[in-house]
Amino acid sequence: MGTKMMATGEIMSIGKSFEAALLKGVRSLEIGQYGLERKSSKARDLETLKKRVVTPDDERLFDMAEMIRRGYKVEKICQITGMDLFFVHKIANLVEMEEELKTMKLEDFTKESLMYFKEKGFSDKAISRFVGCTPPDIYDLRKKWDIMPVFKMVDTCAGEFEAVTPYYYSSYDTENEVVVSNKKKVMVIGSGPIRIGQGIEFDYCSVHCIMALKKKGIETIIVNNNPETVSTDFDTADKLYFEPLTEEDVLNVVELEKPDGVILQFGGQTAIKLAGFFDEMHIPILGTLPEQIDEAEDREKFDAVLETLGISRPKGKGVWSVAEGIETAEKLGFPVLVRPSYVLGGQGMEITYNDDQLKMYLADAFEKDSKNPVLIDRYLSGREIEVDAICDGTDVYIPGIMEHLERAGVHSGDSISIYPPQNISDDMKHQIMDVTKKISVALKVIGMINIQFIDFKGELNIIEVNPRSSRTVPYITKVTGVPVIDIATRVMLGEKLADMGYGTGICDEPDVVAVKVPVFSTEKLPQVEVSLGPEMRSTGEVLGVGYNLENALYKGFIAAGMTIPKAGSTIIATVGNKDHEDFVKIAKRCDALGCNFIATKGTARALKEAGIECKLVKKISEGVPNIIDTIRSGVVDLIVDIPKKANNKKSDGFKIRRTAVESSVTLITAMDTFNAMVNVMEKHIDQDKLDIFDINKDMRK
Repeated sequence: MGTKMMATGEIMSIGKSFEAALLKGVRSLEIGQYGLERKSSKARDLETLKKRVVTPDDERLFDMAEMIRRGYKVEKICQITGMDLFFVHKIANLVEMEEELKTMKLEDFTKESLMYFKEKGFSDKAISRFVGCTPPDIYDLRKKWDIMPVFKMVDTCAGEFEAVTPYYYSSYDTENEVVVSNKKKVMVIGSGPIRIGQGIEFDYCSVHCIMALKKKGIETIIVNNNPETVSTDFDTADKLYFEPLTEEDVLNVVELEKPDGVILQFGGQTAIKLAGFFDEMHIPILGTLPEQIDEAEDREKFDAVLETLGISRPKGKGVWSVAEGIETAEKLGFPVLVRPSYVLGGQGMEITYNDDQLKMYLADAFEKDSKNPVLIDRYLSGREIEVDAICDGTDVYIPGIMEHLERAGVHSGDSISIYPPQNISDDMKHQIMDVTKKISVALKVIGMINIQFIDFKGELNIIEVNPRSSRTVPYITKVTGVPVIDIATRVMLGEKLADMGYGTGICDEPDVVAVKVPVFSTEKLPQVEVSLGPEMRSTGEVLGVGYNLENALYKGFIAAGMTIPKAGSTIIATVGNKDHEDFVKIAKRCDALGCNFIATKGTARALKEAGIECKLVKKISEGVPNIIDTIRSGVVDLIVDIPKKANNKKSDGFKIRRTAVESSVTLITAMDTFNAMVNVMEKHIDQDKLDIFDINKDMRK
């Protein structure tokens, strides 16, 4: 951390003491931390810790706690970090309490001692980890001694006037300031902190769900911890609980309010992860039930469902060892898509092309997590298609089918998404509708479902099914005029699609084209891979709307901060052998438009053999001036770098891509994106004559 902002989101926590608020904040981060003792910090020696805390990073808090744990003086920490003594003393207090807990057993607790730790902000899970018991053991003790949190209203008037905002936080205190009503009420679980893979789109869904519930005269309650979002505005829901989205913290609110139902499917993966726990605690869930959610999330169960329905998917298997992984990959055939199970935003996904790459990936994956399998699928390079659908248990309604510009292998959150689809036949649309209905009904979906398909040589394959809302819901809602979340919420309350006036099947398509183009923040994050792949990297998106695809793409590219080359522009290219043929076809069109090429040896040879003039540039290892120097010189307008393999920080490709983003030069890492940009260039679109849209009129029939 430094003067350049790197965060993609934040959480807020409120407690009656600094210690309680800090521990709430730590567990709100969703990094598996429930206290200040962290495995990575414990593994470091004191000298390393001393060096690390001087420069702030995301583990500084835990490194400081570890130094205190080893007896390092608080005053010395203040001296080397510049941190105020007040805060370091507070952190030291928590470390001291953690060490005290380690000396205790379950039977050592008294009502007073347990109340003390709860007042200081320790969760049941944190206490149980230090003591060596289970969270339910601590929960049972609290129940026995009636140690339960109360909820305090946030004083939004600073004591000047009586605060009446229904905005609460938990505290282990005496007086409860919440008035629980007898009205019919529904609780919506938010999406927590914004981060790559789970963005503001899910907050959009939560807020529109609240609006739909209010229309039905239902009291609305939201639980969330993100201060940036609309869902945590104190006038969005009837009641707002600003709490960590953990099992215990959410259960505390449920036990107080006793809602008629809880909605999980609009809070992304954060909320869906609570489904199993809610089921165990007999908390009523509206919409798709936990059993069906598990059926969609569990690889083997989902494969069994597809087998029963006769639906194709890329062949694959969950493996538990490197040897089993190699054997599986050889049966499937390279390339294969590998990923950890139960991931968010494609985290840790990679395409591997040979044994060596796969061995390296598997060894690293099992070292990080040996308790879950690694999933290996045959990689199919086809057209990716996505739908957000609504199911009432019998009928299905698809507001729109979205086509991805980039072929499969690029995460859906990073791909350019096109609506209505430009290359999907009516027959394929009928297949998509049929398969979506079969899966939705088989999984007993009530509400939202997101499905990603691959059209591989004319055959429809399923990649992924998410029994919840997805990041494309706001996009498809805006470009179709269909109030997706309103309809889904009404379905969860028991209404039928056939009675709502929207019909069933696929919604009619508009006469205009809308594209969603991703936006990246990789220039802010040093040493982070920027090429597109199965792991999501974008931090936002823009929308381009036009009367044809090229106009819409032009607007999308410009809005996303990309430069579209003009006649005389200079393009620098470095492309692997396997992509030379496709690249040359596109490069010929650029040449016809008057573009100039600079390329590394192999790419330059391919261009010259095709009759395209090209200036040779040295690779990094071939001396100076080389490709890095050329990029930094400011003479390049566009960089086309199609990587053989991402995530190798020592490779020339990685260094080239990092230099590109740090030099603010438009970088393209997918051939399909390059082709689309050249399509736009060939149209010679004049920015001064672009169509202006009123989305309320032009996108709706």
